[in-house]
Amino acid sequence: MCATSPDPTKARAQTTEGFNSAGRPSVIESSRLLDERGQLIIEHRGKRYQLRETRNGKLILTS
Repeated sequence: MCATSPDPTKARAQTTEGFNSAGRPSVIESSRLLDERGQLIIEHRGKRYQLRETRNGKLILTS
């Protein structure tokens, strides 16, 4: 059998996904995620969560 080396470009993409060029987490404005009611449903590992904006402008994540 012949072992193959992992593709270095794939490894780089996996380790840097969600991070900017400075190695910091990416920033996304909440207004781009929330609908007109100020809500977003996120599915994570088969479970759904609701992200919503409160009347005071804060964010709450509930399951």
